[in-house]
Amino acid sequence: MSHRKAMVIGTGHVGSHVAMALAFDHTADEVVLVDKDEKKAKAHALDIYDAMSFSSHSVLVRAGDYSDVEDSDVVVIAIGEPRKPGQDRVDMLDHSIIMCKELIASLKPYKIPGIVISITNPCDVIADYLRKGLGVDDCRMFGTGTLLDTARLVRVLSRQTGVSRDSIQGFVMGEHGESSMIPFSQIHIGALKYSDFDLSDEDVLTEMRRGGWVIVEGKNCTEFGIGRAAAYMAGVILRDEKKILPASVNLHGEYGENDVQIGVPCVIGGEGIERVLEIPLTDEEKEQFHHSCDVVRGNIAIAAAK
Repeated sequence: MSHRKAMVIGTGHVGSHVAMALAFDHTADEVVLVDKDEKKAKAHALDIYDAMSFSSHSVLVRAGDYSDVEDSDVVVIAIGEPRKPGQDRVDMLDHSIIMCKELIASLKPYKIPGIVISITNPCDVIADYLRKGLGVDDCRMFGTGTLLDTARLVRVLSRQTGVSRDSIQGFVMGEHGESSMIPFSQIHIGALKYSDFDLSDEDVLTEMRRGGWVIVEGKNCTEFGIGRAAAYMAGVILRDEKKILPASVNLHGEYGENDVQIGVPCVIGGEGIERVLEIPLTDEEKEQFHHSCDVVRGNIAIAAAK
């Protein structure tokens, strides 16, 4: 891409950090911030643009409007409110659907040729709702899904084994939520298997799932981790890197599942989701994954009825 343009819709805690990461990493040549609170979008854009004086990269950061979607290579949707202490991601569904309806109405007049990444919680359900509402192809409209959960898994494993994060390979799959699951059979730590280490599956799973709760309870929101995760995913697309990352995508028979937006490992590049990878799962892991799909499928049905 000769001129890489990224658009961030929603400039709250997460959206502003996505824009900051996109600009500072020189992921895009132009970063456009859009919010229904135009004054806020302009303020964030100016603040980030000031910060670029201390960067070696030349990136245009500005506020825009919904028409910018027509020539944006990547659009990151970060609308919604931060999760509050004690609040499950699904508890945010009603308010998120209201905001999604407003956003769909605002974007309907414009063509969306680029790749759309959704962050808004509950991530899998909202990615599905927006994909259908905006009429964007499966491969071009998806959620960050279990990408942040996977980062937390790697952090937990690094702490428990004393091994660098760079040497740990594995994924969290399923819902970005309480039914998420870990395919422990497919985790590799350097040249060793997960089973070569004396670790507790239950402790690892619990600490991974609790990662978000601990942050929200401490400061009433999460922002840096998910902001960086979304910007990283956008960079993989803009640079056509074809990396394997987990994302929340609509399945068409993969893992024996259909018509459910769920977190699975994918090859991601300039065309968005270029391939869904079906990694081997044990019978127990398959059961856990199908359960998570059922949970998300039920919430998708609830969202559709609103």
